[in-house]
Amino acid sequence: MASLKDLRNRIASVKATQKITKAMQMVAAAKLRRAETAAAAARPYAERMERVLSNLASGMKGSPLAPKLLAGTGEDKRHLLVVVTADRGLCGGFNSSIARLARDHARRLLADGKEVQFLCVGRKGADILRRQFPGKIDDVISLRETKNVGFSNAQAIAERIVDLYGEDKFDVATMFFSKFKSVVSQIPTAQQIVPAEIPEGDEGEDLLKGAVYEYEPSEEEILDELLPRNVAIQLLKALLESAASEQGARMSAMDNATRNAGDMIKRLSLEYNRTRQAQITKELIEIISGAEAL
Repeated sequence: MASLKDLRNRIASVKATQKITKAMQMVAAAKLRRAETAAAAARPYAERMERVLSNLASGMKGSPLAPKLLAGTGEDKRHLLVVVTADRGLCGGFNSSIARLARDHARRLLADGKEVQFLCVGRKGADILRRQFPGKIDDVISLRETKNVGFSNAQAIAERIVDLYGEDKFDVATMFFSKFKSVVSQIPTAQQIVPAEIPEGDEGEDLLKGAVYEYEPSEEEILDELLPRNVAIQLLKALLESAASEQGARMSAMDNATRNAGDMIKRLSLEYNRTRQAQITKELIEIISGAEAL
């Protein structure tokens, strides 16, 4: 049985931990509001960009003039997996759920004889995947020192991906991130970003109800400009969604940790009181027994 001093030390330690988790929960709640607003603001633009590209690409299917970012390399052997996680932990299963989705996808590709490389945005995802896929981490990009994630961050990563694609380093790039739904629900999501994925049978959004479009400049020139920008836009959406998901997961995890610390303090306090009462009873018995012996 632990001594009274040990129990006092444990209670003080748990109380200190509870203060930390409570403070982290409040910080995450404050950051979540800004992150959720930014993620919600980015969704309409990203979705509109996809519809515009779908409209343009519908007339370029099978064309020899189609840009490489749309037509692809003609192969499906080398895959780049862009895994967007956090640089910090203490956010429940947020990082592990994204890494698990990427891991399962990579294993399926490897089982089919494909080549796989990872580009990790965030250290936690790299730490998890490095143990399971040694030598397959192409690079790790940390945004830890970035106060607010913006388009410049996404554009730098997109340029890196487009450059690798131009050098024929991979055939298909798939991005893995967590889509924010609520504080207690974040959905791990996979999205192909290179080549641009146009759903089968999707002829684009008919903006003018059957009108014939004439593009100036040509469709090829417009796509050459929009396709790299679309990679950056989809990356920005993923970064903002993941930032909101991270804060939501951390807020939920720290709330659970604070509650568990409170339960532990109650349990330790009860044990402390019982031990103290037993010790007082024992001392009283020794005093009475000594008095009777005299």
